[in-house]
Amino acid sequence: MIARAVAAARRRNADRGARTPGAAPPVPADAVPSGVVPAGAVPADAATGCVVRLEDVHVRLGERDVLRGVDVELTERRVGIVGANGSGKSTLARLLNGLVVPTAGRVLVDGLDTRRDGAAVRRRVGFVFTDPDAQIVMPTVAEDVAYSVRGVPASERDRIVRDALAARGLAHHADHPAHLLSGGQKQLLALTSVLAARPRLVVADEPTTLLDLRNTRRFAAELAALPQQVVLVSHDLTLMDAMDRVLVVDDGRVVADDAPGPAVAHYRRLVDEAAPASRRGAS
Repeated sequence: MIARAVAAARRRNADRGARTPGAAPPVPADAVPSGVVPAGAVPADAATGCVVRLEDVHVRLGERDVLRGVDVELTERRVGIVGANGSGKSTLARLLNGLVVPTAGRVLVDGLDTRRDGAAVRRRVGFVFTDPDAQIVMPTVAEDVAYSVRGVPASERDRIVRDALAARGLAHHADHPAHLLSGGQKQLLALTSVLAARPRLVVADEPTTLLDLRNTRRFAAELAALPQQVVLVSHDLTLMDAMDRVLVVDDGRVVADDAPGPAVAHYRRLVDEAAPASRRGAS
């Protein structure tokens, strides 16, 4: 049953047409939700974390330089990324598991180059999108989680799915249509499917943007409790308090890299300095 559903999902992904303006781009086949996990390839210790290096990274999309000269190493357990809309922070997040590859420079995850070793990187680095509908691909809740570990033997896969759903409070929804879940439940399902593959690093790109306050708090608590290393992109500056380190991205560059307090203060100054210019332009 799982095999037939997986095949059907692959056909649906291949047949997807253009999305509505502003929607998330289609997810690569080997990155839904965090890549194929062959039998025996699940990390023995998902809490190990990763060493991520960005070496003089530039990303150019069309005529626009989205990122310029980014050179950082990420080893902390909790890393936050903040910045204005269009600053390049989501592109920076997508570099970390190869959803975007550099125009120049390179990104290394535990020594693996995201350009050459994308599939291996995505086994280490799971990605949670802003809109969970961008990565939920299977008809039912249980099938969507099973799709993350489709390379694992069936008996082991069933246990992984049961345990994963129970851990997020979704066990009673196992056979429910995934598209009928609430927004908060969908985002939990997206996270559950990523975690089932036991990545060492979880990158979450504005995962609470579409959630109400109650579900934002729930999702933030789930992230905080993870044994995995986490990189969190968010406009919610209160979430940065739980980070070990925060990067501020502005106009395609990392302009601050510090503890949460100083980094967020720097970002607030950037916003305040930009406000008078915006008012002059509107007058």
